[in-house]
Amino acid sequence: MKHMITLGLLALLALILAACGGTSAAPAAASASSGAAPVATASASRLDTSYEGALPQRNQLLLGTLRLEDGNSAVTKEQAAKLLPLWQGVRATMNSGAASEAETNALLAQIEAVLTSDQIAAIGELQLTQLKLQEWAKSQGLSVGTGEGAAMGGGSGQSLSPEARATRQAERGATGTSGGMAAALVDAVIKLLESK
Repeated sequence: MKHMITLGLLALLALILAACGGTSAAPAAASASSGAAPVATASASRLDTSYEGALPQRNQLLLGTLRLEDGNSAVTKEQAAKLLPLWQGVRATMNSGAASEAETNALLAQIEAVLTSDQIAAIGELQLTQLKLQEWAKSQGLSVGTGEGAAMGGGSGQSLSPEARATRQAERGATGTSGGMAAALVDAVIKLLESK
């Protein structure tokens, strides 16, 4: 029962954050007309997802945030305080399965807005791909899955290339018996932010 209440509260938090994100469109338009750097919106990410094997925005932000810790662009304590409830909201939407794409995109836009231009550029320079996500998963001791029923939804995907299987797994958040690579990424980022 406590788990359901906690999940409900996190889902409510995600909805509130998504609703708050919708009011920032006017300032974003004003800053764009004044020549200032554009603010991320739900429809326009500052991350490139067009290169071969590119991770989607959410996974680039997740894996990128973890990788920033190895350089000079690590998330600050102040940023962590702002990012933590946003990533918890993303996690709640993943758990509920009922969140709309617009709600998730609003949370991701707010997350991008917290990160500096230098941090976003550093994440972009990493050219994060499905293969790099698999490498991270293996380094964390997570099963990467290669077409098992649990990872592929009943065994479909047996004839896919390893990269295509990784893409399908990341899109579905499944990694065989590990409980989901996307969920593991979110949990790792939340743990990092809580440690700041």
